[in-house]
Amino acid sequence: MYVQGYRIHRWGAELQWEQFAIPGPGPGEVRIRVEACGVGLTVLNCMRGDLGDDPALLPRVPGHEIVGRVESAGEGVIRPRPGQRVMAYFYLSCGHCLPCRSGRDANCQNLAGQIGVHRDGGYASHVILPAENALPLPDSIPPLEATAIPDAVATPLHVCKSRARLHPGDRVAVIGAGGGVGIHMIQMARLFGASVAGLEVAESKLAAIEEMGATPVLSASFDALDLSTVWGGAKPTVVIDLVGTTDSLRWGVEALATGGRMVVLTTFRRTAIPLEPRRLVMGEISLLGSRYASKAELMEAAALVAGGRIRPVVSACVPPEEVNRLHQALQNGTLLGRGAIDWTAQTLSS
Repeated sequence: MYVQGYRIHRWGAELQWEQFAIPGPGPGEVRIRVEACGVGLTVLNCMRGDLGDDPALLPRVPGHEIVGRVESAGEGVIRPRPGQRVMAYFYLSCGHCLPCRSGRDANCQNLAGQIGVHRDGGYASHVILPAENALPLPDSIPPLEATAIPDAVATPLHVCKSRARLHPGDRVAVIGAGGGVGIHMIQMARLFGASVAGLEVAESKLAAIEEMGATPVLSASFDALDLSTVWGGAKPTVVIDLVGTTDSLRWGVEALATGGRMVVLTTFRRTAIPLEPRRLVMGEISLLGSRYASKAELMEAAALVAGGRIRPVVSACVPPEEVNRLHQALQNGTLLGRGAIDWTAQTLSS
C-alpha cells in the first residue's frame, strides 16, 4: 500500500514530504495506522545523524513516540489484535538474551537498533512494527496525550524507580526541567515522595515548573547557581541531568550532598568532564547512567497516566504540515514539555 509521510534522504538535511510504498506486515509484524506521534529532541538528533549516520539506513521515516491502532497482523502474531490501540517501544530488543529475560529490555545484548532510526517510525500515516514493540494502550487516554508515555513519562519512571531509587525525603534537582522528559521527571519524582527543584534556562517555563510542584530555578549560569534557599541550606541528594553539558555535569557532581546520586541521561559523544576521585570517595557520590526504560515500565507509565497520577504535558499539537514549527520551537528551547503530530488532522497531499 502507499502511505504519506516525512522521510530523511540525507543526514543533516531537511525532511521531505512524499508518498511511498510500504509492504504488508511480515511474520511477527503488525501494520499500524498512526493517530499521533510525539515530537522531541530525539527526532532532531536523528535527522542530524547523531543516532546513526550510515547512508544504508536511508531513506528513513523518523519518530518513535507512536500511538495508533493495529490495522493488520502478519503470520504468527497473537497480540496485539487488529483494532487495538498500541504505543511503540523505542528499542528493537531481541527478547531472548539475559537482560531481556530479566526485564531490562533497553540493555539488550542483541539490540537491532531503534524505531525511527534503524527502521521507519511515526512521521508517516502508517508504520510496520514488530508485534513485540507494539504495546497495548488504554483507550481512555487520548492519543495526543498518550504520545508522551513511551518516552517522556516512561524514562522518568525508570530513572526514579530503577536508577536513582528515590524515596520520600529525597531532595531532587532536575536540570532541564521544562523539556519533554524534564516536566514529567518533576511529576514522577514527586510521586515517589521527593521534593524537587526544577532548573531551567527558559524563564517562560518557570511558571509551568512551579505548577508541576517543583521550586523553579532559573539556571542561565551554573557558576552563579545557588540552591541554598530551596531546602533551607541543604544540598540535593539527587541531581538528574537532562542537558549534559560540561557545565551542568560539573555543577551536578559538586552540588550533591554526601551520599548523593547523580543520574545522567544524555549521550553526547564529545562531552567530558574531569573527575576528582577524592570528591567521589569522600562524599560517597554515585554517578549513574540511565538508558530509556523497560517494556514493563512503559506499561506501568501508561497505568499512571490512565489513573490520573501523571499528567502528560503535550503543549503543542499540529497537523503534519506544521511539524517544522515544532522543530523550530525545539531548537529555540521554547517548547514546553512535548509536542505531537496529529495524524487525524492530515491535510497534506503528495
